[in-house]
This record gives sequence, C-alpha cells and structure tokens, in this order.
Amino acid sequence: FSGVLAEDVLRVLLELQETLAATTAWAPGAGRNVTLRDVCYAPLNPAEPGVGDCAVSSVTQYFQNNRSRLALTAWQEDGKDQGRVDWHDHLIYCV
Repeated sequence: FSGVLAEDVLRVLLELQETLAATTAWAPGAGRNVTLRDVCYAPLNPAEPGVGDCAVSSVTQYFQNNRSRLALTAWQEDGKDQGRVDWHDHLIYCV
C-alpha cells in the first residue's frame, strides 16, 4: 500500500480528525462556543450527539478512528496458509 493508504498517512489523518473533533469556534449568533457535536450529522443519536455519534466518511472508519486498532496484528491460520495479519488485511477484507 502506498500514497493515501500508507500507514504513516493514516496515522496523520487520525491525528487531524482528533484535532478537528476537539475544535471549538465562537458563534456570535448563538452567544457561545460551538463544537463538532453542534453541526455534525448523527442519524443514530440526533437529539444528544456525542463526537462518536457523528457520521464521518473516512478510510479511518475501518479502524473505528482508533490508532490502537490500526496497530493491531494477529496470527492467522487458514488451512495450510499461516501468517501474521495486520491493518492491510483488515482493510482488504472490509472493502
């Protein structure tokens, strides 16, 4: 995998998403700071959305936007084939 699907790019993308999720902005009309929770699309919890409820379209969703899950590896045996699987295999399986 290379380009946008390189592991270092995915890690930077996760950092950017975390930064954006924590961003606030002053909304003069509302007289308060607003956050992602105030403007996100949260179809499964529209009344009281948390940042985790916001619908995000990103390749990092395949890892639940979690760097620990991106780093997971596991030993896999499939008949006679054996080997360690990682984020590459997970992404291929999902798509």
